[in-house]
Amino acid sequence: MSTRSWVIEMAVEILKEIRKLNERELLSYWIKGEYEEAETYWKLAERAKELSLPNNVVETFKRLGDESKGHGDELLEIYREKYGGKLVDVDIPNVEALNVLGKFWKVEDLKDVLEIAMESEKLAETIYRKLASETGNPKLKEAYLRLADIENGHYNSLKAIYEWRKEKGLL
Repeated sequence: MSTRSWVIEMAVEILKEIRKLNERELLSYWIKGEYEEAETYWKLAERAKELSLPNNVVETFKRLGDESKGHGDELLEIYREKYGGKLVDVDIPNVEALNVLGKFWKVEDLKDVLEIAMESEKLAETIYRKLASETGNPKLKEAYLRLADIENGHYNSLKAIYEWRKEKGLL
């Protein structure tokens, strides 16, 4: 099964489960997901550095991790305003932090890692736009649309690395 097919298959299953969540559960899911995504990108940055990949790859992963943490913080603030401090438990895999770390043990694995990360970012963008169209909360709608735009920026950053490495014959 190709990387793209695997990501799409996983995403369809996750989306089925996300559709069953109420707004509080959905916010909890995305907050935790953004924090998990941040951790994943920071670990990818560490691994890229260990593999002596170019600094732009390391720095891009670090930046995406920092931005994801910021997204989680923003959503957490909205959550706390409406529901208080404690997040509810949601037992659905994070759509954005699909397991890429386990694949990233040698430089040659970077192609798969980038492809999975790009697909995950595109999927997150699509879901955020869908959530924005479905929520009745104007503040949450604005946040979802902004996050969708940022996820698109993450996709473009990853795609730029992918295309540059491919052009140089490094993928």
